[in-house]
Amino acid sequence: MEKFSWNQTIKINILMLQSVGLWPKGDEMYKRDLYALYAIISTIVIMGGHNFFQVMNVFFVYKNLEALTGTIFITVTDVLASIKMYFFIQNIGVIKQLMITLNSRLFQPKNSAQIDLVRPGLNSWKFMYVTFWIMTSTTVFTYSIFPFLDNSVKEKNLPFVAWYPYNAKISPLYEITYLYQVLGIWYLTVANINMDTMIAGLMMYVQTQCDILCDNLRNLGSFTQTELNEGYTFNHKIIICVKHHRLMVHFAENCNRFFNMIVLGQFCTSTVVIALTMFQLTLVDPLSSASLSHLSYVTAITVQLFLYCWFGNEVEIKVRDLSFSNSSRVKK
Repeated sequence: MEKFSWNQTIKINILMLQSVGLWPKGDEMYKRDLYALYAIISTIVIMGGHNFFQVMNVFFVYKNLEALTGTIFITVTDVLASIKMYFFIQNIGVIKQLMITLNSRLFQPKNSAQIDLVRPGLNSWKFMYVTFWIMTSTTVFTYSIFPFLDNSVKEKNLPFVAWYPYNAKISPLYEITYLYQVLGIWYLTVANINMDTMIAGLMMYVQTQCDILCDNLRNLGSFTQTELNEGYTFNHKIIICVKHHRLMVHFAENCNRFFNMIVLGQFCTSTVVIALTMFQLTLVDPLSSASLSHLSYVTAITVQLFLYCWFGNEVEIKVRDLSFSNSSRVKK
C-alpha cells in the first residue's frame, strides 16, 4: 500500500507559517541564512514593532477608561500573538520531531478502510480551518478599512490607536504608518490563525491515531494476505498495538509540551478580551460599523477558543472509545 502522507492535510497551514517566518523548510531548524533574516524582520520589525507602538499608547491613555478599553482589547490579543510566537519558535524542534514521528510506520493506516476511517477527522480540521480563516480575515479586513467606513480617514485617523515618535497625521507619514499597521496586523493574523490551527491539527492527529488503533484491536484475529505472507501471529499483532499505543502516548505528551502554555495564555487572555469588547459594544450605536466590527471580533475570538475545546473533546472521546474497543476484545 502506498504511504499515506499525514502532512498533506496541513500543507496549507505549514505554507502560511512559512510565509511569516515561523517555519524553516523541511525538517530543518533556523540557520544563519536569508530565511532567518526574513524571520527576524517579520517577527521583530513588522509584528513586534506593531505591538510595541500599541502598547506604548496605553501609557498615554491609562487614566481615561473609555480610551483605555478602546485601545487595550485589541492590543492584548496582538501581544498574546507575540508571546505565542515566542513559545512556537522556542519549541520548533519539538514540532518538527512530531511531524517526523507522524510519518513513522506505526502511524500509517494499514488499508483503505482505515484511510476512510480517519478521513472524517481530517475533513473536520479542514472545515474548521477554512471557517476560522473566513471569520478572522473578515474581522481584520473590517478593522483595516475602518477609517474609510466611518470617514475618519479625512481626519488622518489610523486603523489602530498607537503612539509613534513622530506626527502620524501628516503626509506621507500618515500613508506609510497606515500601510505599516495593516501589514503588521495581517502578519499577526496569519501567524495567530495558523499557530492555533496547528495545535488543533496535532489534536486531530491524536484522535485519528486512536481510530487506527481501535480498528487494529478490533481486528486482532483477522489477517490480510500480506500479514500471512510475513508470518504475522496474534501475539505479533498485540505487540505492534502496544508499540503503537506507546508511540501515541509519547506523541501526545510532546504535543502537550509544545502547546500547554499557549493554550493557558489563550484562554486567560480571550476571557479578558471578550469582556473588554462587550464593554466597548455598550459605548457605540448598535447599528454602527463599530458595533459590527466588535461583534465580528468577539465571534472570531469565540471560534478561536472553540477550536481548542472541540478537538480536545474529540481526543477524549476517541481515547474512551479506545478503552471500550480494548475491553470488548478481551471479553471475546
